[in-house]
Amino acid sequence: MAAAGCGGSRADNGYGGQQARRRKGPGALATGYLVIYNVVMTAGWLVIAVGLVRAYLAKGSYHSLYYSIEKPLKFFQTGALLEILHCALVKQPTGIDFCEVFLGLVQTEDSVLLFVVAWTITEIIRYSFYTFSLLNHLPYLIKWARYTLFIVLYPMGVSGELLTIYAALPFVRQSGLYSISLPNKYNFSFDYYTFLILVMISYIPIFPQLYFHMLHQRRKVLSHTEEHRKSE
Repeated sequence: MAAAGCGGSRADNGYGGQQARRRKGPGALATGYLVIYNVVMTAGWLVIAVGLVRAYLAKGSYHSLYYSIEKPLKFFQTGALLEILHCALVKQPTGIDFCEVFLGLVQTEDSVLLFVVAWTITEIIRYSFYTFSLLNHLPYLIKWARYTLFIVLYPMGVSGELLTIYAALPFVRQSGLYSISLPNKYNFSFDYYTFLILVMISYIPIFPQLYFHMLHQRRKVLSHTEEHRKSE
């Protein structure tokens, strides 16, 4: 059973989608709501991080750590769906990743832990960034982390996602999971196994483009910050 169908809108891990230029912010009520939402999400991902560490210390092994944080992970990943609505309030890139839909399938694979750890660190930084940005008091350390740690976290997360999809393929093919066969009244067929293979192949052109875009954003944002600090 496996986490498959990944590579959704967390493709930029929340780092490359925000422009450095200032935009008109949301109203006071919307800002208050968004601050509370981002604080709660930051706290939630901190709970997940602490849960992972405590489970590892208790077991002395990283195998099957997913079960120790399964419930809060699913809860806060589902909470991320609200970010679709938030786009109407403020231009904030979403962090939703469609891997979460399939987390119940391959939970014993070490690759699941690989991208869950990458997600956890990324989301703590991302929601902290949004919170302080909304309050107009963004610490340089958080900005630096947001535009720097993706260098390691993005390849780490993508590798975990691809390995997990690969591990899921035999089960998907054997069970016919989410596949639709002909004949049926809609005269429509869908092979989920083939779809997953195409998803894996899509990483080849997409990953380098997004990664180099994020590197460009990093140079742009951090160099602008350094120049601003020197001028003060």
